[in-house]
Amino acid sequence: MRYLAAKHRSFRACALALLCASTPFVADSPAFARAMEQPPALVISNEPLPPELRSRVYSKPSVAPQTYPHQVLGPQYYGGGMDTVVSRKADELRGELFSLQGKVSELSERLAGLEFNGQNRAAEYYASVATISTQLQSGTTPGNPRLINKLDIARANLEQLSENVADLNRLAVEISGTASMASFLLESARAAYGLSGAIEEDHVRLAQLEDAVNNTIVIVERLLNNVNDDITRTTAYLGTERDNLRTLSLAINTGDLFGKSLSNRPFSSVGKATFVPVAASSYGGVIPQPPSPGEEFGDAYVAPSMAPAAYPPPAAAGVPASPRPLVKIRFDRPDVAFEQPVYMAVNEALARFPNARFELVAVHPAAGNAAEVAIESTRARRNAEKVLRSLTEMGLGMDRVDLSYTPSTEATTNEVHLYVR
Repeated sequence: MRYLAAKHRSFRACALALLCASTPFVADSPAFARAMEQPPALVISNEPLPPELRSRVYSKPSVAPQTYPHQVLGPQYYGGGMDTVVSRKADELRGELFSLQGKVSELSERLAGLEFNGQNRAAEYYASVATISTQLQSGTTPGNPRLINKLDIARANLEQLSENVADLNRLAVEISGTASMASFLLESARAAYGLSGAIEEDHVRLAQLEDAVNNTIVIVERLLNNVNDDITRTTAYLGTERDNLRTLSLAINTGDLFGKSLSNRPFSSVGKATFVPVAASSYGGVIPQPPSPGEEFGDAYVAPSMAPAAYPPPAAAGVPASPRPLVKIRFDRPDVAFEQPVYMAVNEALARFPNARFELVAVHPAAGNAAEVAIESTRARRNAEKVLRSLTEMGLGMDRVDLSYTPSTEATTNEVHLYVR
């Protein structure tokens, strides 16, 4: 615009000079005044604009910078870490994960140590029990001090195993707390995906963190299953072996080998089934025929006297109410070896009738005066208490034995009778 204005001024100057040269009038004449009042004509020029004016007037078209794939996918976009809210949360969760994994490693080492200790105690216990059983089988004296020493060692090993169970229970509580912590950490990692202000790298770190927490949870659950199995198995093992140890103690006192405790029977305290089993005919009508006397049936051999005529429907086994005693013990001398016959008779009775009850009767002679009858009655009761104590040491519960006494005109000495009810 300044260029056009300069052209306009120079044109006016040239027009005035020509007018003064061709027209004989002075500056203050009327013709000169009229010439000055008329506007000059527009003059178009082809000369280019100066460069500084051209860049301001003509701003289009503009050329944008070109973007290449390596600029979007390369370090120009992903290069350099950014400190975001999610990245700081991921760092916090990773620190908690490292702490959790250290705790899991410690718990795993403690569990392995307790299992190793339990194995050693069990090995020492069975070594002592095997020594006692072997010596009783070979023959020994009643109350052998060597066997009593081995029995004390076996009892000490069982007590150490009981303490080991208490440690396993405490360890199970700690593992349960660690499992809760791992579950909370997993939920926190999943919730971090929804936080605003994250970059792509933050979600990758969260995915890696989530997988690491899941792996840790699998290990924690495995530890919890192992410690629960150890507690259940060891507790049942301790209960069984304590009963067997009482029976073994009685065997050492008498110098005879009995066997396992009478209480170690799976169906000794079970009840009747609450449902009716489906008959075999409902599965296709194939009913096995009873074997002939003297034939082999699978792995069993049926004796001629035991061959059944048919397969009767199953029924609850009843206990025979026989007046004949299962065991009759006569205390006609100071030391009566009654333990082994009583154990064998009760063991066979429980094998046939698992829910059987027993009645222990103290029998004393009725002959003589009142003082003699009273003395014999007291002796009979003491002998019955001795038999009852032996039965409890064999593993038979007190709740399954009823006590009574009776005089007998046929008895010549104190006797103890054991009946099955």
